[in-house]
Amino acid sequence: MPGKIIEISCDSGNLDTVLSLAEDSKVRVLSASVNDVLERRASIRLYVETRELQAMLDRLQTFLSTRSDSLILLSAVDAQIGGTDNLVDSDLNFVVATREEIFLEISKGTECDRNFLILAVLATIVAAIGISEDNVAVVIGAMVIAPLLGPNLGLALGSVMGDKELMKEAMFTNFIGVCITILVAIVFSLLWTPNLESNELMSRTTIQPASIVLALASGIAAVVSLTTRLTNTLVGVMVAVALAPPATVMGMMIGIQNWSLAAGAAQLLMVNIVAVNFSAQLVFLIRGVRPRTWLAQRKAKQSTALNLTVWTVLLLACAGLAYFRAW
Repeated sequence: MPGKIIEISCDSGNLDTVLSLAEDSKVRVLSASVNDVLERRASIRLYVETRELQAMLDRLQTFLSTRSDSLILLSAVDAQIGGTDNLVDSDLNFVVATREEIFLEISKGTECDRNFLILAVLATIVAAIGISEDNVAVVIGAMVIAPLLGPNLGLALGSVMGDKELMKEAMFTNFIGVCITILVAIVFSLLWTPNLESNELMSRTTIQPASIVLALASGIAAVVSLTTRLTNTLVGVMVAVALAPPATVMGMMIGIQNWSLAAGAAQLLMVNIVAVNFSAQLVFLIRGVRPRTWLAQRKAKQSTALNLTVWTVLLLACAGLAYFRAW
C-alpha cells in the first residue's frame, strides 16, 4: 500500500519551518518553492509513508493552525513509475487511514440529504417485498442499499472525538432513517398483506444470543474496514448488521396491528443499534482514533465514558432479554 502525498500552501516565511518538520520526521521532500506570481506564497510537496502519516499531519496542523491562509491537501499514491528510489510502502501492517480520512468517509454517511432519504425508501420497499415473499436474495439486496449503517458509525466516531455536532447530526439522521423505514413499511403492509408464515419475517421478531454476537462482530468489522481503507468490506458489513429488515418488519406489524411481533422486531432493531455503536466505539478507541489537541482529548474522554456506559447498560439489558427468551 503506497504512502500519501501532502501538499502544503503557506506563507513563504513558514517554508523553512515546514522543511525542518519534514526533516525531523524523516519525510521525503519532493518539491519546495516560492510562487513568483503569488508573492509570499510557498508550495511544498511531501511524500509520507503510511506509518508516519497521522503524526506528520498533526505536526503540520499544530504549526499552521493559527495561520488562516495555510492549506494542507492529502493525495493518494496509487503507483510509482520511474525514479531510482522506491517510494511505495508495501508494509500492510501499517495500512491505516488518518483521522481526517475517517472523519470525511463517515461524515458523508451521516448527512440526511435527498440521496439518504431515497435510499431509505427504496431499501424499505425492497426489504418488505423480500420479507413478504420469503426471498432471501431480495432481503440481502435491501440490506446492501440501506443507508442506516452510516449514522450509527457517525455516532460512534463523534463520541470518541468529542464532536457534539457530528453526534447530533448522526442521531438526527438515524432517527429520520428509522422513522421513514417504519412509515413506508406501514403503508406497504396496508397495500400488501404480510405473509406471517415467512421465515424472513418471523426471524426478525425475536432476539437470539447470536443476534447480539453478529451485531457486535459487524460493528467491529465496519470500523476495521474504515481504518484500514478496506472499505469494500462495508458491503458485507451492511448485510450482516441488517438494520433495515427489523425496522421494516416492525412497520409491517404495526400496519396490521400485530403488536406482539412489532415489539419483537423493535427489540431486535434496538439490539443491532446498541451492539454496533458499542463495538464501533470500542474499536475506534483501540485503534487510537482521538482528537489532535490535549484539550479536545480531555473533552472527548468525558463523552466517550458517558456513551460507553450507556451502551454497556443497554447491551447488558439486551443480552439479558435474549438469554431469558432463549431459556
